[in-house]
Amino acid sequence: MERKRKLDTYQRFKKQYPDYFGAVEALGTAVRHAGPLDEQVIQLVQLGAAAAIRSEGAVHSHVRRALEAGATPEQIHHSLLSLTSTIGFPTVVAALSWADDVIGRAEPNT
Repeated sequence: MERKRKLDTYQRFKKQYPDYFGAVEALGTAVRHAGPLDEQVIQLVQLGAAAAIRSEGAVHSHVRRALEAGATPEQIHHSLLSLTSTIGFPTVVAALSWADDVIGRAEPNT
C-alpha cells in the first residue's frame, strides 16, 4: 500500500512538472552514457548512495533497477554489506531490509 502511494505521488508530480522530470531523466541517461561502467555497476553504486542517505524509496528503486540490469540478490546484499565501515551497521541493516522488500517481491512464489 505504501509503495502504491509513493508511486501515485511520483506519477502525479511527473504529470504536473513534465519539463522538470524530462530534464532529470535526460540527466540520468547522460550519466549512464558518460563512461565505461555498465548498468549493473551504476545501479549498485547508486544503491550504495541511496543506503548512505537512508532513502528507503531510492533503495527500493535501485534494487529493482539492479535486478533488471542482471544483478543477483547476493550481489545486492554484498554491495550493501561492503558499506558497513563507511555508513555503519544500523544503516546497512536498514538498507538490507529495504532491499529484501523488493527482492522478496521479485522472487517466484513469494
